[in-house]
Amino acid sequence: MNSLTDKAQSGDPEALRKLVCEHYSQVFKFCARRVGSQAAADVTQEVFLTMQQSIKRYENRSSFSTWLLGIAQNHCRNHSRKQKNSWLQLQNWFAPTQPFEHKAIASVVLTEALGKLSDDHREVVVLHELDGMTYTEIANLLGIPEGTVKSRLHHAFQSLRTHVNGGTA
Repeated sequence: MNSLTDKAQSGDPEALRKLVCEHYSQVFKFCARRVGSQAAADVTQEVFLTMQQSIKRYENRSSFSTWLLGIAQNHCRNHSRKQKNSWLQLQNWFAPTQPFEHKAIASVVLTEALGKLSDDHREVVVLHELDGMTYTEIANLLGIPEGTVKSRLHHAFQSLRTHVNGGTA
């Protein structure tokens, strides 16, 4: 028993603390993209409480990070349901970094287009394009085949192109 996760699974509080420190930033950013930066701190805290309560069930079938982001994904979904938010706070993701009007317009168009996607399609776009996850990582996180990830991305991008181009792909 030498890995940090093994030590945490055996109840070592210092190992748990190190895991939180090591993964906090990644989980916070992941949550902020889904629920907004204001709610992300609370959701992230819930993620690490769940991690502490369920770490003994971690079975090394995926990386610890993927397992932890799966917990985060569930907490973000629950938060969105509680907020009665049918789609994610996309404005937080695409806020222009410079006050140029064309970037603001592009941001609004893209936000609107993403808002029209189904939850399944929006989810894979966010995981792939914003979080930089691979098809395999997304498949593991969502518990779906890799081919389904690719198919959802393909259809999502078709829909985005159609919306952004005013109804023509």
